[in-house]
Amino acid sequence: MVQAYRFALDPNATQEHALRSHCGAARAAYNWAVGWVTASWWQRRAEESYGIGEAGLTQWRPWSLPALRKAFNEAKHTDPRFAAWWEENSKEAYSTGLANASAAFDNYAKSKNGKRRGKRMGAPRFKSKRKARLACRFTTGVIHVDAGGRHVTLPRLGTIRTHEPTVKLLARVQAGTARILSATVRHERGRWFVSFQAEVKRDLEPVARPDVAVGIDLGVKTLAVMADSTGEIRTIANPGHHDRARKQLRRASRVVSRRQGPDRRTGQKPSKRWEKANAARNKVHHRVANLRADALHKLTTAVAAEYGTVVVEDLNVAGMLRNRRLARRIADAGFGEIRRQLTYKTRQRHATRTIAADRWYPSSKTCSGCGAVKAKLPLHVRTYQCDACGLVIDRDDNAALNLAALAAAATTGTGVAGDQDTQSVSKPRGVDQKTRATRPRRKAEAGRAGGATLPHQRQTEARDRTQAEALTLW
Repeated sequence: MVQAYRFALDPNATQEHALRSHCGAARAAYNWAVGWVTASWWQRRAEESYGIGEAGLTQWRPWSLPALRKAFNEAKHTDPRFAAWWEENSKEAYSTGLANASAAFDNYAKSKNGKRRGKRMGAPRFKSKRKARLACRFTTGVIHVDAGGRHVTLPRLGTIRTHEPTVKLLARVQAGTARILSATVRHERGRWFVSFQAEVKRDLEPVARPDVAVGIDLGVKTLAVMADSTGEIRTIANPGHHDRARKQLRRASRVVSRRQGPDRRTGQKPSKRWEKANAARNKVHHRVANLRADALHKLTTAVAAEYGTVVVEDLNVAGMLRNRRLARRIADAGFGEIRRQLTYKTRQRHATRTIAADRWYPSSKTCSGCGAVKAKLPLHVRTYQCDACGLVIDRDDNAALNLAALAAAATTGTGVAGDQDTQSVSKPRGVDQKTRATRPRRKAEAGRAGGATLPHQRQTEARDRTQAEALTLW
């Protein structure tokens, strides 16, 4: 299997300058490739406006990686943007930018032709020197972990000391059970990191309870409620790392606001005191991010090592983040990261399975005892009371039990905790994906009769007009 090993670096001033130079070279090569390819697009558009036929138009420039490398190698000797300094960096830095540009154009073409899932992507744009993430990938040359376990060697960068021991990867390399494929350096959270992509030979780790399935209901007040197929329910409290640090962040931000910061409009440079205060504020942000990542990794590792089947929800996290009242807490919980980690840890480490419940599956509205489905269940109602069998249970516990039942429903049941022996159906208890109207019927009829438009109708009409204009422009 292919596995990544990431280590923090402690470069000196000279090495940090070289790292930034390589990452800047990757960004410059990316911008060159974007400009070189799109120049033919604009040229063809101008020629078409002059009435030139298809046969006389400028040829399309290819964006495959071999074509970009060939064109860049011809241009770097004469282009004033590269001629004076391109020899200072490894060729892998420029190859990184060209490979990223090629992938960006491929994704854009597939998205435009309907061959790529997800949000529609636009044409690649230039990367800003101020906002671009510093990263560079090495695939050839001297790439290895030193025998002492405290240094790594990279092409043109030489030997760099690591902040933490590299014995995990070094032991496997020396034993012959790992082979390093590539290395990526990245500046993240105020530090430099190196990630080794290695081909590792490792045995699958057996789970503690292979015949038990667990359903995980994620939330804000409680991070996760886990209910397994045996009926055991466990609750994982939400650490709330960002909420704990808000007071410290407010204080640090107040100090930054009282210093002389940068101003791009007037060209004003930040003062030394502003840079020092901004670094102190960023340190708090980085600590919160590190604590969150550590907690999520510990949670997902423990779950993947215990259960044979894990059932999670297919949450619309991007849509949930649009709620301005809950966005901060949802982002702090890391719903999407939990599902991502569970997916690869169960598949690669233990060869178990992860099931994603359908986004429209009513896990909270369905009774885990008899399977009855409520028409409505507002978010503020935290206790589920079944009108059919009289079951009274916590809302999150009920949802977790129904999610755990989906593991058995894949072959025998309906996805209801108390009804796992019936024939499987695609829509339990006749539930569909339609949302019932919540506005009173009299107001709707009055609006239609009087010819007036309601607020939600005006929003719908404005949205339709915007989409029509966008399609016309496209």
